[in-house]
Amino acid sequence: MFSALMLNAWGSASIVAIVAGVVGFFIVLRGSAFAAHALPNGAFAGAAGASLIGVDAIVGLAVFSVLGALTIAGLGRRARHDVATALVIVVMLGLGSLFLSMTTEYAPEIYSLLFGEVLGVSSSELVPIAVIGVVCIAAVFLVYRPLLFSSVMPEVAEARGVGRGRMEVVFLLVVALTTTMAVPVVGALLIFSLLISPAAAARSFTDRPFTAMGLSVVIALGTVWSAIALAYLSNLPIGFFVGSIGAGTYAVGRGWAGWRNRRSRPRMGATGRSPATAQSS
Repeated sequence: MFSALMLNAWGSASIVAIVAGVVGFFIVLRGSAFAAHALPNGAFAGAAGASLIGVDAIVGLAVFSVLGALTIAGLGRRARHDVATALVIVVMLGLGSLFLSMTTEYAPEIYSLLFGEVLGVSSSELVPIAVIGVVCIAAVFLVYRPLLFSSVMPEVAEARGVGRGRMEVVFLLVVALTTTMAVPVVGALLIFSLLISPAAAARSFTDRPFTAMGLSVVIALGTVWSAIALAYLSNLPIGFFVGSIGAGTYAVGRGWAGWRNRRSRPRMGATGRSPATAQSS
């Protein structure tokens, strides 16, 4: 389980989990889950196009991720954000279908980008993954205050000079970089689970931003570590465990939130009134 090959898997998956936990917190906070789903799936078309012309698939991922982010941000200013996102993913998936229909030579490589290839990460790939991960986290903390302000109170933030459109562009570019880094490791389909489930579960446990972000990272790390270990022991796909554990942590979080809300409600007496109300009357 801890051979040289597996150490690369542990390392790359851990980097992806840390970045996904940080970026995912803002995705959930801003209600941008649809964009987080669209960019990885749309960027997959870029990898297919890059393979078609003989370019490194990572280059295609980066180009299509950034173009998708800029297009969503640009169209979102003139139309509903969800409509703009839907149009972008439709066009990008259409291009991906076209590129795939023109070649079958690189089918295994393209397939791995859909579902990830954690066990296939080489030592030479760890460095670019780590560099992009550091850039993503640095970018988030560089604009942390205005990004948080525009996420929680967008109208007030804009009135105080924090441009909503500018923050949207910056944030979507960070998501695009996260996509470029994560798709070769966990795949276009699974990065969505890592971006959403840990952050959504963390917000069920606490409302404090830094605490929720840290807890999101911890849950994401626990998810990928458990998935790798279980996949190694059972010889089942890692993706199955990533998705299942992610859904399970979210269910636990929602259950905790519901139990906490029930405990915080005042208990009703036999007269249908809370004890405090009954005493005051």
